Order: sequence, then structure tokens, then C-alpha cells
Amino acid sequence: MNFIRPKLQNPNKILQSFGIPHSALLSVIFGMMVLSFPIGAYVMYHSELGDDINFEYPLNQFEISVAGTEFSIPIDIEIGDAFIVLWSMYIIFFAVAMVGPKDGFFKTMSSLLSKGKLKAKSNYMVAVTMGFSILIFVSAIINFIQEGFGISTIPPVVENDLIQFFYVSLAPITEEIGFRVILIGLPLVALYSHRTSIKSFFKSLWSPSDNLHIYESRRAIILIVVVAIFFGISHIISGEPWSEGKFAQATASGIILGWLYFRYGLISAILVHWATNYFIFSYVNFISQINLISMEDAFSHPLVSTMEIIFLISGALSISLLLVNFFYSKRESKLKV
Repeated sequence: MNFIRPKLQNPNKILQSFGIPHSALLSVIFGMMVLSFPIGAYVMYHSELGDDINFEYPLNQFEISVAGTEFSIPIDIEIGDAFIVLWSMYIIFFAVAMVGPKDGFFKTMSSLLSKGKLKAKSNYMVAVTMGFSILIFVSAIINFIQEGFGISTIPPVVENDLIQFFYVSLAPITEEIGFRVILIGLPLVALYSHRTSIKSFFKSLWSPSDNLHIYESRRAIILIVVVAIFFGISHIISGEPWSEGKFAQATASGIILGWLYFRYGLISAILVHWATNYFIFSYVNFISQINLISMEDAFSHPLVSTMEIIFLISGALSISLLLVNFFYSKRESKLKV
């Protein structure tokens, strides 16, 4: 007896309805990220952000946090020289993310625009812009809920805005190496790697999902969540801590960054972290300088508020597209059984 299988509704119509606004918003975010490079350079080298100090300020040591542990590295360098090294590294990461690992950013966006097909795995930058907007959206939801219960998220006191800008630019590299590579990548390599070559080792740390034989991701997800909790705790107990309200936000961010690292590679996690730090602070510091207002007032500036709305809408659309793809693939796999 032949059974007629129910016709599986093609999700392309749903995806295409999201495709145009979603790709447009991701493109706007991408454009703002590109502009943040000259804006950040202006803030460091041509503004009076540091008041009594400037880019020639000597750094006698780097105070960095790796895997939740504070280190002081003795070094004799001016803050401007150290910043331009970081700035150049991010430009290189950005360029690599635009062209790989499979397709270029614009080709992948064209597919999303015309066919509604989501191929975040094809291009790092698509994963970065989507991951960043999702992180901002989730953080905003958590902040809204916590404020309803009277839980505030208060940043640490900043002694100098120029030094703060340098350290928020440094954090994406040190924290992603510490929390993602050391605490997630190394355990995954120990559990799933069957090769002993140096090349295979570093490739596995660069992109665990692509280079390790992980048949089920349950262990990886558990590890990502545990490290994310540790990431959240470190924000409220180490160095110059945030208030307790930062724990939930940082933990959620740690889960998103950990999954990006596992699924899309280290470059995606670093650039999303870069976006939440350097990208946002370059605009806020720039607004603060050209309008002669405080950093606190700059965060409430209409331009920053507009940027936040773009991030939130893009985050909501990104989550919606991911859910549509997930449930469709699940339904399709069941019907094939």
C-alpha cells in the first residue's frame, strides 16, 4: 500500500520575505564596521579623549586577562604604537572574514537577498554581522528583564577614556584566546583529535567544527555553557568588576561567542567581540569628542540610539531566520525516515 507523504512546505517564501530587510540591515552594519576603522584612528590620534594624555602616553606594562587570570606584562611602548598594532590586526581579520572561508561577503549576501538562502557557514563576515546583532538583541532582552526586577548593570569606574578605549580594543584578542581557545578549543582537541601533527593541532584550534570529528555536539555545548558561566563570573569579580547585573549578560555573550568559535572559527568570535568593544566605542568616543559631551551622554545620542535600533531589528530577524531553517531541517529529516 502506497502512502502519500504530506507535501513539505518550501520555506523559501518565508525566507525571501525576510531576505531583503535582513540583508539590507546586515549590509548597513557591515558599512558601519568599515567606517569604524578611520573613526577609531581619529579618536586615538587626533581627539582629546585622554584629556591630559595622548597617544604618546607610555605603557610600562600590559594588564591583560587570560582565561579569567590577570597578568601584567612588562613592556616599554607608547599607547599609540600598541594601538596601531591591534588596529592593523583587526583590519587583517576583517579582510580575511570578507573573502572566506568559501564565498565572499557580497556573494553570500546576494544569495540571501535573491533566494532567501541563509549561508552563514559560507562567509565569516555574514556570521559576524549576524552573531553581533543577535548578541546585542539578547543582551538588550536580558537588561530589560533585569531592570524589571531592579537589577542594574553598572560599568566599572573609568579613570581615563583613552586608556579605556585601548583596553576594550585589546580585550577581544586576549579574552577570545583565553576563554575560547584555551578553555574550549584545547579540551575539544584533547577529546576529538585523532592526529598528532602540529598543523592539524592549530587548524583544530582555529576552527574546531571543521577540523575535528565531532559526531554529536552535546559535549561541546556543555563545555561552551560552563566556560560562558565562568566568563560571566570573571566580569563581576576580577580586575575592575562590573555590578552583578553584568553576570547574565556576559554569560549569554559567552555562550554566543563560544558557539561562534565552535561553529564558525576563532576569527568570527574575535570579530564579534571586537564589534561589541572597539566598533561601538569608536562611535561613542567620536560622538563624545565632536559634540563635547560626556561618554554617558554620548551613549544616549540619537545616532547611537539609531544604531541600537538597527542592531535590535537585525538581531530579531537573524534569530527568526535561524529558527525557520532549524525547524524546517528537523521536519524534513523526520519525513525522510
